[in-house]
Amino acid sequence: MMTLANRITMVRVVLSLAIFVLVLWQTLWSEAAALVLLTVASISDYFDGVIARRTMTTTPFGAIADPFADKILVLSVFLAFASLKELDVPLWAVFLILLRELTISTLRVLAALHGEVMKAETTGKIKTTIQMIALFTIMTLLVLVMWERTAPLPYAFLSFAAGLARPVAWWLTVITALFTLISGLVYLYNHRELLHKSWSERGR
Repeated sequence: MMTLANRITMVRVVLSLAIFVLVLWQTLWSEAAALVLLTVASISDYFDGVIARRTMTTTPFGAIADPFADKILVLSVFLAFASLKELDVPLWAVFLILLRELTISTLRVLAALHGEVMKAETTGKIKTTIQMIALFTIMTLLVLVMWERTAPLPYAFLSFAAGLARPVAWWLTVITALFTLISGLVYLYNHRELLHKSWSERGR
């Protein structure tokens, strides 16, 4: 039977898909709901790890699925942002984030095949923090943009926020992509022996 921690991880994947759809729906209430679900998904990332450790139910599936679910959450939201004309999220920056996350996910699988577990590094934790700050900031601005669009009367603070949405989204995504890429390079360098062992012929 699947453990509680793993169930929470799988729920986070479902929430990621729901957030993606809600963001693309482009109404005030859908964007507000997406912001709420993003908050829930982020909190679940903390609790599934805590529950797994305290109940001593850590599993190989969880070790792989948990970071994978995190990546699905981040990528689904950034891809949704990149699809909106209200934002100026550069697709090339999202591609760099995608490239890094797929590369490190592959590295984790290689480590598992060799009986190793890749521990989270400081650069990875910083990367995750920057990603979540960017997601929440852009999502909040998107809610304000939709609010400004549907407000019966013009409000100065809504107009100001709507004007900031495009440049802030662009810069946050670019900064996030750069830190994400740097984090990936650090992981690759620190696990270069694993890479060498993986692509070398067995027995040599």
